[in-house]
Amino acid sequence: MSDKLLDIAIRAAEAGGEAVMRVYADTFEVREKDDKTPVTEADLASERIIVALLRAAFPEIPVVSEETAPEGGFASPASRFWLVDPLDGTREFIRRNDEFAVLIGLVEHGRPVLGVVHGPAVGVTYAAHGPGTARRRRAGGGFEPIRARTPAPEGVVVIHSRSHENSRRLGEYFAGRPVLERQVCGSALKFGVLAAGEADFYPRFGTTMEWDTAAGQAVLEAAGGSVWTLSGDRLGYGKPGLRNDGFLAWGAKRLW
Repeated sequence: MSDKLLDIAIRAAEAGGEAVMRVYADTFEVREKDDKTPVTEADLASERIIVALLRAAFPEIPVVSEETAPEGGFASPASRFWLVDPLDGTREFIRRNDEFAVLIGLVEHGRPVLGVVHGPAVGVTYAAHGPGTARRRRAGGGFEPIRARTPAPEGVVVIHSRSHENSRRLGEYFAGRPVLERQVCGSALKFGVLAAGEADFYPRFGTTMEWDTAAGQAVLEAAGGSVWTLSGDRLGYGKPGLRNDGFLAWGAKRLW
């Protein structure tokens, strides 16, 4: 059965990824935005392509993208809108460790319902549109269904950002809890690892923006996982400023 929304989102993410890789293959300039985060021509080139494709196919759906969102986000976003991060993990891109991604999510009434997480350098794409539809494509092959897993009785496998590997906050959180292994991975690819049943838990205690999480959350939830705020609510969208104050992403079972 055809799914035009998802088909176009996948096509747009892959086109954005191709633009990113053209820049990645050469030398590039890194600039600093007003919020002190880095930006490159890859971010901008990917965004131009993605936004143009989404607007051409679905002119009635607003597009909110990281590099062109107004400062502070939107106080009252539409009930249905795209959230785009044209290059999630710019720092990973700059370090040339391949762990960056192109993200496209669709939000409806505060919930992420569609997501594409495309890692152009590692050759993987995660995509979903609704419960039970999560899938993964690797190395140019076909899409295969994926499911989140229940943690093993003896403990959980945690995945988190490389920059948080030695975080005191993480160390304190895991004190006394059964952790079998801690893996590191850049960008929203971590959501895909959870959705594919290759890890159990992804905690994030710092601030993120909604375009950092919408696509990954949509894929993870479609695979049977869940994403919670630190206060215990499901992570929602369309918040004033489009800001997330930390979250806990779980596979098929939340333990804490």
